[in-house]
Amino acid sequence: MGWFELFLPLAALALDLIFKDFRSFPHPVQGVAWLADRLEPRARRFESRGLVCLPGIAELQAGFLSGGACLAVILIVTGGAVFILGELPFVGIILTVYFAYAGLALGGLLREGRIALGAVMQGEISEARQAVSMLVSRDLSQADRPVLLKTLAETLSENFNDALIAPFFWLLTGGPVGLWMYKAVSTMDSLWGYRTEKWRYLGFAAARFDDLLAFIPARLSSWLLCFFSRFVPHFGRWPGYARVKADALKMESPNAGWGMAAAAWLHHGQMGGRAVYFGEVKEKPLLGPGNDDKSSGFEWNEEKIRNLLRHIKIAGIGGCILMWGVWCLFRLIFSG
Repeated sequence: MGWFELFLPLAALALDLIFKDFRSFPHPVQGVAWLADRLEPRARRFESRGLVCLPGIAELQAGFLSGGACLAVILIVTGGAVFILGELPFVGIILTVYFAYAGLALGGLLREGRIALGAVMQGEISEARQAVSMLVSRDLSQADRPVLLKTLAETLSENFNDALIAPFFWLLTGGPVGLWMYKAVSTMDSLWGYRTEKWRYLGFAAARFDDLLAFIPARLSSWLLCFFSRFVPHFGRWPGYARVKADALKMESPNAGWGMAAAAWLHHGQMGGRAVYFGEVKEKPLLGPGNDDKSSGFEWNEEKIRNLLRHIKIAGIGGCILMWGVWCLFRLIFSG
């Protein structure tokens, strides 16, 4: 293992914290989204066939097959592009560093979280709703400030894994190619992975594959939040792995609840409850203290959100360094 490969993950983390994402510069995720948009009309035409029969296989909904085929195409194109560009003479090293850095988003998550918090606490309610809605897919047109603060806490704690821990895990495991194949699946899930009639079949493959790839990192994220909570102010306490697991498994997603449950308990703020998605009201499971009822005293406020932002930053940096150290030790043991 060369020095470049050894220190690439830490360099990527440092670049992300320093430069975040360049808003005026095209991001590779946009390329994945562009390709998904180009594939969707073709996939819809095949989906419209309804049930299809393949030799030796029972009848399947065509949407399952077309969605899986689109995901496969995007994985091959994304992974192949990152690999080929990284092998180019002269610029290959620069592009490799760029792809490693661009796949992480801790800096961007913290920046957007601070901007949204400032809008909620200081701006007009319409501006606050707009700022928080940029981070979530739910309808916040009728949300008041307490709901906006709770929503912000939820998206920050859930995206601790999605924006950093899972990408960094796959950067360690598969280099920039592995990282961007994970990011391709994650992007497809964010575009197509909704449990609505429109995406029920076409988004199935992306949603389930994303669940698989994020399974270990999601659980690791809750442990890292617990481990590094000793270095930040917080109002709650760690209730034990069993209780966090019980909360996390209430969620429809097998991975989304781990970071949320840990943050809810550690920062003494309840998560979940009523939310509106695409015009449909959903009662999400309650996570954290008082999760058996909608008790008062567990509301999110500015101080709790600021502590959560600080917590995510410290756990993110410290957790990535810890993961990197374990990865180096693993490589050292099994390379010789």
